[in-house]
Amino acid sequence: MPHRAAGPARSSHPPFLTGKPIRYYRPKGSPDVRILIDEGSQAFNAGRLSEACHIFTEKMLADDRETTIGLTVAGAMTPAGLGGCVIELMDRGLVDFIISTGANLYHDLHYALNFTLRRGSPFVDDRELYAEGIIRIYDVLFPASVLLETDAYIRDFIARSGLDQPVSTAEFHYRLGRDLLNQHPGCEEHSVVAHAAKSGVPIYTSSPGDSSIGMNIAYHELMNGGRLLLNPNKDVNEVCAIVLAGTRNGCVILGGGSPKNFYLQAQPTLWEVYGIPKGGNDYFIQITTDQVVWGGLSGATPAEAVSWGKVNPAVLPDTVVAYCDSTIAFPLFCEYAVASPNGRRKRKELVHKRDELVASLTREAKIAREKLELKAQS
Repeated sequence: MPHRAAGPARSSHPPFLTGKPIRYYRPKGSPDVRILIDEGSQAFNAGRLSEACHIFTEKMLADDRETTIGLTVAGAMTPAGLGGCVIELMDRGLVDFIISTGANLYHDLHYALNFTLRRGSPFVDDRELYAEGIIRIYDVLFPASVLLETDAYIRDFIARSGLDQPVSTAEFHYRLGRDLLNQHPGCEEHSVVAHAAKSGVPIYTSSPGDSSIGMNIAYHELMNGGRLLLNPNKDVNEVCAIVLAGTRNGCVILGGGSPKNFYLQAQPTLWEVYGIPKGGNDYFIQITTDQVVWGGLSGATPAEAVSWGKVNPAVLPDTVVAYCDSTIAFPLFCEYAVASPNGRRKRKELVHKRDELVASLTREAKIAREKLELKAQS
């Protein structure tokens, strides 16, 4: 393949980049969507989406439940404009922490930096796109320069951040979000990462090396001798501490993959490794196109998760899987939630409480270990 020189895409590609710009869609709480889901979504996966909406709004968001809610995000959600739904949930306190693929957070930065992604076609000739310097994510198209300039911003941020030690991904993303707010005022309305920093919502990445953000951190180590590391041990312990502190715990899972398991593994980590029997998640909502018959984690059902201690066996009626494309179902789910009587909660701002929560986890884990040692001696 010929080498493609760095820099902006050529100006000779009007047919490819003439589609409408993709904007972050912010749900407004449509009463018509609530009627559609309550009255029209009656069976099959429409029924499961309706069930998910009711579990979320009537149980997970109820004040007396005090549920700590995690959102996991897999699949190309931010390139498709779904970051606005996440922003609205965070703004309203309907999501307390997030676990995402690094790619979703990287592509979110394009919106913060005011680059344009456009609607296109999945049936174009990719050889022509390559020659023109255009990137394709199914039917989302944008110039290669968007990647290069976003990479440059990440490297500049790392250099000016002063980060030179192992940190959790939540700490890194919080610092990144604060930098976006300082460098690009107002971008929190167009960026999940920036809005999370403003709202105090911690964002974790289960596979930090598997994205362009991780690639640029690797560059910083190789080329600048930087000692910044994204420490997965810190992530595991922080997520466990957040789950342990929750009166009740529930999740909304988009897609599946590594973010799904990274959230769900907190419960087995507590009982299996630290000897703290939390009891499993109280609520489980998943929107996915994967199925259980393939044996992968993405399609694993809440019932299967019971055997691992990931889901409380007594609450299976409060779990549901809607088999649907998240780009279809998630905006409807969010419209329903925003319009519900429980459509706003006080934000927990967990990003500022991580050290305190980990200290509590440490104390309880040491007590559990001492009890186990005494039992072994008796």
